[in-house]
Amino acid sequence: MSTDRVWFITGTSTGFGRHLAELVLQKGEKVVATARRPSVLDDLVSKYPSDQLLVLKVDVNVSQDIVDAFAATKDKFGRIDVVVNNAAYAVMGELEAVSEEEARKLFDTNFWGAMCVSREAVKFFREVNAPGVGGRLLQISSITGLIGGAGMTYYAASKHALEGASECLAAELDPAWNIKITIVEPASFHTEGQAKTTWVPAHPAYSNPELPASRMRNGWGTYSPPGDVRKAVEVIYKVASLPEPPLHFLLGENAIMYARKKLADLAADTNKYESWSEGLKKNP
Repeated sequence: MSTDRVWFITGTSTGFGRHLAELVLQKGEKVVATARRPSVLDDLVSKYPSDQLLVLKVDVNVSQDIVDAFAATKDKFGRIDVVVNNAAYAVMGELEAVSEEEARKLFDTNFWGAMCVSREAVKFFREVNAPGVGGRLLQISSITGLIGGAGMTYYAASKHALEGASECLAAELDPAWNIKITIVEPASFHTEGQAKTTWVPAHPAYSNPELPASRMRNGWGTYSPPGDVRKAVEVIYKVASLPEPPLHFLLGENAIMYARKKLADLAADTNKYESWSEGLKKNP
């Protein structure tokens, strides 16, 4: 793969987005780094030349911000090779505890914002890049996009939605466009996002401290995920360089463990009740 690629990365203020942007810049490639508060990237602006780094103010909840950012990238670099859909946040709590207003805001960022970026990315890869050059779209999801858990209802739902839409998009694309999609599903990596995660107060009916969500809520402040985010973005960078990348990419030992358990449970349930689906066709 070229070492002179242009990367468009959302949510670069902290976490995976920030560390990936730093890595790509260190490798000499170009980065369009977007954030709601561009000033948090001033240290990178002072370190890298303007012909390598473009910082743009983007709130993924504002569709015009996204459209303008892709237009600015076209004017600056003329192409995009990799788009990384990273902007997201987490609000945790039981289904009955999280307000509808808060849940809808979460979906606006984690799902609808990501969909708007995806739409513009596909259009750019097809219509601005040279014919057949295409591009890579990396959707930063989560293991919760595959596996739900107590206290994660709406966050997991937003990631499930992202994964479902991304699978459909991948199936819709004309192979001649050469657009590759990879859904990255990390688990248990220490980032600034953990400290920024909001836990809503528990619903009174879920006051039992032994419930799974209660245990998570009570232990959240002291839990330190074992994964090193710097090592993780090295792997993400490697995936973005594969000629034929996978649609799903589990990231981290815990992610693989959880996924294998779900696959085993799903296979067991399928096998146990397979006969119940026999004979359900309409009579001739």
